[in-house]
Amino acid sequence: MASTKRLSNRGSGRRAELLAIAGELFATRGFLATTVRDIADAAGILSGSLYHHFDSKESMVDEILRDFLDAQRETNEQVLREVSDPRAAIAELIRRSFGAMRRYRAAIAIFQNESNYLGGFERFGYLQQAAEDFERTWTRLLQDGRRAGVFREDLDPKVTYRFMRDMVWTAVHWYDPRGNLTADAIADQYIEILCDGIVSRE
Repeated sequence: MASTKRLSNRGSGRRAELLAIAGELFATRGFLATTVRDIADAAGILSGSLYHHFDSKESMVDEILRDFLDAQRETNEQVLREVSDPRAAIAELIRRSFGAMRRYRAAIAIFQNESNYLGGFERFGYLQQAAEDFERTWTRLLQDGRRAGVFREDLDPKVTYRFMRDMVWTAVHWYDPRGNLTADAIADQYIEILCDGIVSRE
């Protein structure tokens, strides 16, 4: 996946604002159901004015997704570099994933909802690669932990990764950053349930 700059470094503040508006519409209405006119109307501008910033809604969703995926890849690589214990590394990946929802909530929802459709186009071929990279990172940690005796010997790394992936990323559909629970508090609950289960120790 090609490296890209952050949205804050791309063009004007107006451009970033338009991307934020488009991201919310793509996340809530769906990419196919959202038109350029919908985005322009939500931004309070004419459709033609939107084309001064982007040549299509495909370019907009491309930029939104690349920005999120690049940030997530950098986060994963940082955790692998800095945290050597497999359990601690898995816990940190979960915390960072929830933390990403504060900034990338719309992008995460789009990635969850639209990857199958968008991945059918050559332009978005990087989505499958990103999914494979994420799986490789998490399963590597699970395999390392199993070999080190940190995780159970009968643990299936791929099944466990898919469980954790869905457990974390589908939370974007109900997580409210304005709610009483912070992303860190929810992450801690998830980590406790994942590592210690839900059955009473008594």
